[in-house]
Amino acid sequence: MKLEELKKYLLSKPETVETFPFGDDVHVFKVKNKMFALIGQRNDLMMLNLKCDPDEALALRDIFPAITEGYHMDKKHWISVYFDGTVPVGEVQRLIDNSFLLVVGKMTKKYQKSLLIHF
Repeated sequence: MKLEELKKYLLSKPETVETFPFGDDVHVFKVKNKMFALIGQRNDLMMLNLKCDPDEALALRDIFPAITEGYHMDKKHWISVYFDGTVPVGEVQRLIDNSFLLVVGKMTKKYQKSLLIHF
């Protein structure tokens, strides 16, 4: 998955905005001002940080060597996906969807309804 394709998928989520609070080379994606994804570079690879259920995160790290604990994030609730070609695009999209839903799930019922009607 290329950067532009990844950004397009992230921005397709309802009310998602892209911000740059950590500099021009770190893309942060937020819904209702809550981060659910971050794109950066590490070890010459594009990296995507996503919120993830802790049990699922453990399983994913066992299955995919390119998925690790979240780099510079809460290691229990975030993962990093490195784009080395080993994680299928469909799996990356599923992880993005899950991250978005985990963040929205912590919002007020009013915000959840307004967002999930589009999802």
